[in-house]
Amino acid sequence: MDDQMPRLTQARIETLARAALMRHGASGAQADALAAGIAAAERDGLKSHGLMYLPTYCEHLTCGKVLGLAEPSLTRPAPAVLAVDAGNGFAHAAIATGLPPLIEAARSQGVAALAIRNSYNCGALGYHTERIAQAGLVGLGFTNAPASIAPWGGRKAAVGTNPWSLAVPDGQGGAKFVIDQSASVVAKSEVIKRARAGEPIPPGWAFDASGETTTDASEALKGTMAPAGGYKGVGSALLVEIFAACLTGANPGLVASPFSGTTGGPPGTGQFFLAVAPDATSAGAFAGNLEIVAGAFTGEARLPGTKRFGTRERSAVEGIEVAAETLATLEKLAGTTA
Repeated sequence: MDDQMPRLTQARIETLARAALMRHGASGAQADALAAGIAAAERDGLKSHGLMYLPTYCEHLTCGKVLGLAEPSLTRPAPAVLAVDAGNGFAHAAIATGLPPLIEAARSQGVAALAIRNSYNCGALGYHTERIAQAGLVGLGFTNAPASIAPWGGRKAAVGTNPWSLAVPDGQGGAKFVIDQSASVVAKSEVIKRARAGEPIPPGWAFDASGETTTDASEALKGTMAPAGGYKGVGSALLVEIFAACLTGANPGLVASPFSGTTGGPPGTGQFFLAVAPDATSAGAFAGNLEIVAGAFTGEARLPGTKRFGTRERSAVEGIEVAAETLATLEKLAGTTA
């Protein structure tokens, strides 16, 4: 650990990120929601979903790939169904609009769904499902992405890395665990990070444009991502595509413009969330059964997401490490100094 590396509080990161986003055309509501997500990712050690993407967000606000003044529109097609049209703004603002009524509906109906369309990248999906778990509900989320995974045996991308996330409540206002995983071996943001740094990627992460395995991150971005578990990863990506695109009315990955670069207009992707009230379905057995399941994960056999919880606790005490170069970029984008 480099003790000379700058350390910031979560609140300071959020303030600077908000200033940068508003300086590049985001409304207060759009900037608030996204800045909170960025700061939370940094807090949890999820660097590939944090400040790394802020320059891209600001660039996309400037070029119109994301509409900074968009106002999410909430409708209720059915008693237990909420829908939000993000208006091609950031997904974070649309999700923030839909989560409170989703939670309310799940508590009253037992199960409720939230469909979001015409949105932009939602960052770390687990950040959003964890908020459902903190309300005492089981949260399941899906988000689709521009096509970057080829069908098993093919070379042309057909579906995105398409993450899904499950957050389970601990009965004490928090999450027992959070699963957040993409359909690819690794999130595409990890490859982008290596490409920007001029670093290689491990074998098996991606294929180049000719369909051959590559360790060159830049060549990987010209090809396709490797699905996790082979054909099973493609199945996972299809599952997410049905929920996050087909069931929401959002753009499928084959239609969505890339999240990187300035080519194309707004990607118009989607997110889908399910919230389930445990006692409504388990006859009161949820908490006991959860302890049996979770009890098998002891010692080095950690429950998913617990590493981020540990990092979160350290960040609160020690501050959040931010590379000097990243901090300089943040200050420049925000037009201020830390």
